[in-house]
Amino acid sequence: MDIDLSKYKSNPRTAYLAEAFERLLREEEEIKLLAADAAMRELSEAELKTVEAQKVDLLKQMDEIFDVEAKEEEFPNEIILEIRAGAGGDEAALFAQELAEMYSLYASKEGWGRETIALSENSIGGYKEAMFEIRGKDVYRRLRYETGVHRVQRVPATEKMGRVHTSTASVAILPVRKKLTIEIKPSDIEISTFRSGGAGGQNVNKVETAVRIVHKPSGLEVKCTSERSQLKNREKAMSILGAKLERLQEEAAAAKLSADRKGQIGTGDRSEKIRTYNFPQNRITDHRIKLSVHDIEGFMAGNLDKMLDALKNPEEFSASAEDDE
Repeated sequence: MDIDLSKYKSNPRTAYLAEAFERLLREEEEIKLLAADAAMRELSEAELKTVEAQKVDLLKQMDEIFDVEAKEEEFPNEIILEIRAGAGGDEAALFAQELAEMYSLYASKEGWGRETIALSENSIGGYKEAMFEIRGKDVYRRLRYETGVHRVQRVPATEKMGRVHTSTASVAILPVRKKLTIEIKPSDIEISTFRSGGAGGQNVNKVETAVRIVHKPSGLEVKCTSERSQLKNREKAMSILGAKLERLQEEAAAAKLSADRKGQIGTGDRSEKIRTYNFPQNRITDHRIKLSVHDIEGFMAGNLDKMLDALKNPEEFSASAEDDE
């Protein structure tokens, strides 16, 4: 069995198994030397079979670990959820806040961890922009199709004439992978620090722990204020930047292949309108699969499974809604 152990030795999760494999190789060579003695040959052959079986078992374990890692890279158990208010002023910001709460409630139902990374509120508590880190089993696999423009149709509390207004918010689901497919050169980024504090100027941090990173080639800007140390905020900001750059790369590739994507769920571009939340008609419609759910209160309370299951397996769901453009 001629095996290149270098890739297994360089991986922390398989290094100890690779060392055990090497010990077996040395043991195998020693047994072969003993086999030269006719009196020891029969015993040596039995021992060689045992060593060979152990080698096969170790190799199987190492390959299984690599297979798990490959799946984790494709569908990592950590994402960045980014929500931004779109058209509609204060109503759009309130809708963005409600979407953030909706995903938070769903994360709680799934047993996922959630942490606020950055938050920009307007004067009435809506979110102009919000960013969260969510960790948990299958988080990206479940939420990967949520990227896009979410549209709300309802009568705002401030509307005296009872007219239905339309507002939007954009959602981006950014997978955080351990191995980036894109290189970030130190010369391409500009890092600065600033003080972070609570709402209303309370609990202002006297030390500049918050970090801002600007990626000069793309113009992307990332802020992280969630950690208490500048180093941790910097590490997290770099992770977010990597996820955003990979998303840009994926969107560019998807745009080139858009003509061949008729059987797929959209391009994953945040500019693509994917869903309408129609409050007067108690209906949420996903325009990509023409599916409507008639329980907007439950949906906003985090009961997303029916929609997410349909997006995962669109061929199992027939057109059940009229796409109200």
